[in-house]
Amino acid sequence: MASWNSDRLEVLYEVLGWAAFVSWSVSFYPQVILNFRRKSVVGLNFDFVVLNLTKHSSYLIYNASLFFSPVVQNQYREKFGSKELIPVAANDVAFSAHAVLLTAFTLFQIALYDRGDQKFSKIAIAIVSVAWLGAAVCVFIAVPSHSWLWLVSCFNLIQVFMTVIKYIPQAVLNFYRKSTVGFSIGNILLDFTGGAANYAQMAVQSVDQNSWVNFYGNIGKLMISLVSMFFDVLFMIQHYVLYPRKK
Repeated sequence: MASWNSDRLEVLYEVLGWAAFVSWSVSFYPQVILNFRRKSVVGLNFDFVVLNLTKHSSYLIYNASLFFSPVVQNQYREKFGSKELIPVAANDVAFSAHAVLLTAFTLFQIALYDRGDQKFSKIAIAIVSVAWLGAAVCVFIAVPSHSWLWLVSCFNLIQVFMTVIKYIPQAVLNFYRKSTVGFSIGNILLDFTGGAANYAQMAVQSVDQNSWVNFYGNIGKLMISLVSMFFDVLFMIQHYVLYPRKK
């Protein structure tokens, strides 16, 4: 049975995981508060939000399944080895659940507050529709053969795809407006901190186990860190360098 080799590294793993949870979870609130204070969502790209909801919903299904289901855990160990630790921690499940709730609440704000002439694009709606249609097809394929690990991995791949594309609409909107007004930079700074802590948590587990299975066995967790940090740096450049707010 898989176990930690170092108690100190196990404690560090937990600390980094919950640091990522706090940073990522709190990162949703600056945008929610900004929307509330302005009574407006102008400047917040709607496609970013709807793609984000699909991404976090898929990630929640993956994390909860791998963390709670003994069947999925057994299939994971059969594939990667019985001595491998499950690459999903409690903080991953907690973050995913919280992210789904806060992203859904942001969609509620979009319906409630002033939107200007902004609206959801047909491309974003099509992408979301195709993603959930693909998930439904995966369910029908997996059920007869009881390929549950493969099924939840499909949801993980969906969240990876959404992670890659979800930031693009907001970056493009900032570029066309030559402004980041209405888009909270606090969200980005906390998101970057969470991504760094999440990546460090994976590295600690790999060092303890002397194995890189943790990385390629949960490619979704790896990508959510690397892609998020890349776009966070881009948003920081837009906010502080390219389009600084004029006093």
